[in-house]
Amino acid sequence: MPLPFLTADRAFDQAVDEPLPFEDRDRWRRPYRPGPWRVGAAALLLLLASYVLAAAVIIAVAGTLNAGAACFGGALLVIACALRLLRVGVWVSARGVRQVGFFRTRTAAWEPTVSVRTVQQPVRWLGLPRSVQGQALLLVRRDRAQEYVTPLMTTHNADFLARTEAFDRAADTVEAWAAEYGRG
Repeated sequence: MPLPFLTADRAFDQAVDEPLPFEDRDRWRRPYRPGPWRVGAAALLLLLASYVLAAAVIIAVAGTLNAGAACFGGALLVIACALRLLRVGVWVSARGVRQVGFFRTRTAAWEPTVSVRTVQQPVRWLGLPRSVQGQALLLVRRDRAQEYVTPLMTTHNADFLARTEAFDRAADTVEAWAAEYGRG
């Protein structure tokens, strides 16, 4: 029995390298999916927020409205932290590369970029002080000293821990964006 809805636009085995008509190269996009550690931590935070929200309702009904409002505010803070945790990572566009952290965001334009390369070096495990041997994607710029280059992403961060193939694909994608837009 043929399934025409699967092949309405084109055959699935054809590789199309041209961009889709709705694809905007100036829009910031993450070249990989968030890893299971990051998604799991955000899910646990959202689960905690649901319990705190239920507690806020119970406190507001049974106790004072001020205590319920404070509990509700704490739940909103936990939800905001979970959403920010999901935004953390490396984002690329035609304008440059953006490294989004939990508390700060750094953006680097492609023009002063000398190279984007993957190197083998000691990296931090899940952002903790413990270092292990791994790979890191480095962005080297003309206006910065090469000794003080911080990695954009590593094989042992919350997105790529135990997912080396995903790290390789993401690093190749960021390197391709740098090669395409890094020409000054």
